[in-house]
Amino acid sequence: MRLILASTSPSRRAVLEAAHIVHEVLPSTVNEDAVLARAELEAATRRAELDLPAKVSVLARAKALDVAERVRGDGPVAVLGCDSLFELDGKALGKPHTRARARKRLAAMSERTGTLHTGHCLVVIDGERRIFEEPRASSVVVAKLTPAEIDAYVATGEPLAVAGSFTLEGYGGPFIERIEGDHHNVLGLSLPALRSLLAQAGTDITELWAS
Repeated sequence: MRLILASTSPSRRAVLEAAHIVHEVLPSTVNEDAVLARAELEAATRRAELDLPAKVSVLARAKALDVAERVRGDGPVAVLGCDSLFELDGKALGKPHTRARARKRLAAMSERTGTLHTGHCLVVIDGERRIFEEPRASSVVVAKLTPAEIDAYVATGEPLAVAGSFTLEGYGGPFIERIEGDHHNVLGLSLPALRSLLAQAGTDITELWAS
């Protein structure tokens, strides 16, 4: 079975590569804001609330389905879509994009514990289309950050384009005291979740190991 990652995220690719999982990359082109707005509207009509596990699941599913529609080639294919959001005080912290917002968020996260939610969706195409989903959550304990450390970290540009304004594998690693739960999930792709999804689809993850 071919595995296609619907993301260009360096950390997600690194997780798969470190685990010796053969995969291809075909990035999603979905408008995430539009997808979430539509999902929230649909939830509102049902008088329901779209919580963070549901939000990352909706986005992961949209990404996987978008790429699945563009897959070409013979043989069974599995498309993996992922999306992550960091939760602090019940609020979602996505990508800050600006330095001012990143500084504010990092200051708020200092000496706090938040939750990193990652949605995983596997779309399997093998004569029919089957969809499997699994959200995962990990607790992230942030160290006490000094103003100088925050300024230096923001100056690297690294926290601007990542959920929660931090990375575990980059400059931000020293500022994370500990992870409670699956640390791969904090990198944006839970290997246990992928194993579970593949098993539900009837495939052993060892079949995707590089020979």
